[in-house]
Amino acid sequence: MSCASKRQHSGKSTYRFRTLSEVLPPPLPALPHAAPEAPPPDLTQWVQGNCGIRGVHHFESHKPGPHIAVTALMHGNEYAGADALAQILATPLQPTLGRLSLIFLNLEAYAAFDPRRPSQFRFVEEDMNRLWMPELIRSAHSSVEMRRVRELLPVIDTVDVLLDLHSMTWPSATLLLTSMAERNLLMANTLACGQAKPPQVVLDQGHPAGPRLIDYERFSDPTGTARACLLEAGQHWTRSATEQSLLTARIFLAQHGMIPPLPVPAPTHSCVHAMVTDCVVAQTAGFAFIRSFMGGDIIEHAGTLIAIDGMDEIRTPYNNCMLVIPNLRPRRGHTAVRLARVL
Repeated sequence: MSCASKRQHSGKSTYRFRTLSEVLPPPLPALPHAAPEAPPPDLTQWVQGNCGIRGVHHFESHKPGPHIAVTALMHGNEYAGADALAQILATPLQPTLGRLSLIFLNLEAYAAFDPRRPSQFRFVEEDMNRLWMPELIRSAHSSVEMRRVRELLPVIDTVDVLLDLHSMTWPSATLLLTSMAERNLLMANTLACGQAKPPQVVLDQGHPAGPRLIDYERFSDPTGTARACLLEAGQHWTRSATEQSLLTARIFLAQHGMIPPLPVPAPTHSCVHAMVTDCVVAQTAGFAFIRSFMGGDIIEHAGTLIAIDGMDEIRTPYNNCMLVIPNLRPRRGHTAVRLARVL
């Protein structure tokens, strides 16, 4: 057996192999640092909200129906969704049934955002989208983000259907993320099918660092009825991410009777569905992809080399493996990419 022969890591990993690789990892790409294509939106008139909670705008039809919510600014430097909400708020809103809430989440992080350093200011003290665990919320744990979660919880706990707007650091296809509950998959599929160019729909079991808003028990409990999904609208600070956020939010609101119906365009291609099977975590500071993959890339053949991590090779575990939100410069201990099987 040669020194370069492969032997799989213990622990039954299907994608990580220990080897003296014959492939040298390429230099790490620079962090995206392009100037924002559009300036951050001025949210001054929307910060106070209209219902006694900062950043929360609530509208009543005074008729029976579900509570529908759209959230944005979970991360302070992801303002495409906030721009979309500001544009929606600038038009008259009168739900035809039920209730509507439009929510700007991490206002403190957004207030600190500096376009000269756009990759920073994701949060103030900790990632707000890893805190949606009831036991943690009830604990003594405290931070800027945790206090905001507790402030918003009375609203979130009454929401029946929620769309959470995000964007991504690296170039990627648009996608809708859902938890494993079938009702959330159906919601995402309906939302995707309302678009001429449907986003990819990806199911996963949550983030290893902590539960996201869409994983909060109200939306992920197998016996529950409330639904949620997360839009990744494209790369941060691009006009296309704002346009995608606005389009998806409007379709979502129209589908639930919050705004007048929109025309349903003929799809230009079929919707791609995939299920996350593995979360690849960088175990060394030298983790590097062999090339600059884009999120949503589908690798045709099992066993294809995609990255080097110290003495390990990362290979696709099956045919038609989708790369979900690859981080081309992951820090040690952080997620580098999620691997998903196309359904």
